Amino acid sequence: MKIAAILAAAACVFAIQGAVAQTLLAPPSISHYDQSLLSKPAYKVLMQSNVRVRMHDGTTLATDIYRPDAPGKFPAILQRTPYNRAMAMAPGDAKWFAERGYVVVLQDVRGKYDSDGAFYAFKNEADDGYDTDEWFGSQPWFDGNLGTMGGSYVGYTQWAQAIRGSKYLKAMAMTVTTPDIYGNWIYIDGALHYGFDLPWGGLSMSGHVSQSANGFEWPPIYNNLPISTSDEAGHHVTDYYRDWLAHPTRDSYWDGISFENDYNKISVPILSIDGWYDIFLRGDINDDARMRKEGRTPEARNGKRLIIGPWAHETGGRVALPPNLGAAPANPVDFGSDAAVDKRVLHLRWFDHWLKGIDNGVGTDAPVQIFVMGKNYWRNENEWPLARTKYTNYYIQSGGKANSASGDGVLTAEQPKGSDTDTFTYDPANPVPSMGGNVCCSNVPSGPWDQRSVEERKDVLVYTTPAMKEATEITGPIKMELYASTSAKDTDWTAKLVDIQPDGFAQNIQSGIVRARYRDGGGKPAKMIEPGKVYNYTIDLWATSYVILPGHKLRLEVSSSDFPRFDRNLNTGEDPNTGTKMVAAKQTIYHSARYPSHVVLPLIPQENAK
Repeated sequence: MKIAAILAAAACVFAIQGAVAQTLLAPPSISHYDQSLLSKPAYKVLMQSNVRVRMHDGTTLATDIYRPDAPGKFPAILQRTPYNRAMAMAPGDAKWFAERGYVVVLQDVRGKYDSDGAFYAFKNEADDGYDTDEWFGSQPWFDGNLGTMGGSYVGYTQWAQAIRGSKYLKAMAMTVTTPDIYGNWIYIDGALHYGFDLPWGGLSMSGHVSQSANGFEWPPIYNNLPISTSDEAGHHVTDYYRDWLAHPTRDSYWDGISFENDYNKISVPILSIDGWYDIFLRGDINDDARMRKEGRTPEARNGKRLIIGPWAHETGGRVALPPNLGAAPANPVDFGSDAAVDKRVLHLRWFDHWLKGIDNGVGTDAPVQIFVMGKNYWRNENEWPLARTKYTNYYIQSGGKANSASGDGVLTAEQPKGSDTDTFTYDPANPVPSMGGNVCCSNVPSGPWDQRSVEERKDVLVYTTPAMKEATEITGPIKMELYASTSAKDTDWTAKLVDIQPDGFAQNIQSGIVRARYRDGGGKPAKMIEPGKVYNYTIDLWATSYVILPGHKLRLEVSSSDFPRFDRNLNTGEDPNTGTKMVAAKQTIYHSARYPSHVVLPLIPQENAK
């Protein structure tokens, strides 16, 4: 699965329970739809630049309008962005949609680029989105049918606008986003989403004009203590970044910006596109499930669609690893030509159906379309998680020397019978480095990445199966039940699932973390642990669709850090956001009859798969 060339880096801007368990065979690629059913280029385009749209408090937002050069009224597509409206869509995309009979409206959010006011992440998007929606009603070219489109923060602006209410909104098309700001943007299972929150929120987004991540010297910034002043180490002081760190649980601060309980306010169908290696994957999957259950209208519940490809935050390519800031892996992973999709086609189909009323098959598309990595093909599904899933425990075992890939750690379906343990020292001054995975927007590489350098460390416990004799499909949510103790007052536990290929390439599949003090849920108040006491920790390794091919091995890594993706636990029990003192901790992992540490794998019978 290796290629000679890699995808150019893109700018960092951007369960369902069904009654029938059935696999639906997909076309060769989800972008291979009948082009004859799509709107055709039929118009020349007029462009109006820097139109001032007035908000409720008098603030004006800079807005560009691309519309067909023809009399009459047309449906509209809106993007509200903090990344410069001139770059809100790929070059030519606004004109591309306008040629096909849409008015495309691109707007700088409050406090960014040519818009007035001060930017505070997430704070004004609901009200400003509502005011912009009202503005559409007075435009002579608008036919009353509005769609919204965009990814990441631009996706969040869609959620915020829809939750506030809209007279005209008929459909949304979202990419790599979620409205749960607390639990999927800022904190992950109690740990600070540091490798995203700091470079994106604390530094790049600071000020009227966004900063390139290339302009920062990252090691001293990441290593700065306390982390509440790491923005200052990057020569910025960002009020909302510091506010995030001051509110590590779901308290009133998050009200009005984190919309994880507002799905019942959404009235329109949503197309969601995400990637198995995206930072918002978990949130997007949860949003999908809850929209189908809690959406306000039948259109919102039944019209929800989810597409997940083999991508990182930058979606659509055949290679899931955009080399962040030019950092290319030695072994890039190629998922084949079918992995590359034209999102414009997907969005045009969506809006043609919901804004123009064209019968083009959108209404009968499968609720869930997933790319199955390893075998590298698209598959349609009627539910998520898949009803035919066989949840299977794989236990960790060793002779007490599982440290590194050269140790004796074993991953097996057989339950342990002895009373064995593995130990390692976790030193926050020398954390395990983040190596690919669900990361974004800094110098940390994203997507699939060779884990062999990580597996050489003695503070990484490694447990491996024998070579698979037949294909083994893992599709669905993954979790680990870990029994562990520590000498520290607080600590972290991490787990990572890896595919070991015959040539030794160790490809990360999925990973997760849990902070000990937040073991009962990251949004709940902290409960400190007792040093030396054995606790049962549940580590959410998110979800995947991945086939371990014959001759490959499945591996589980267990450690206590994944830095800088997550902030380091300093092991002192102090406030992680203001602490400056570090202590090393002795970590003990149990794998015995009494404490059977294991990973729960969602296995899919291959007779029901392609």
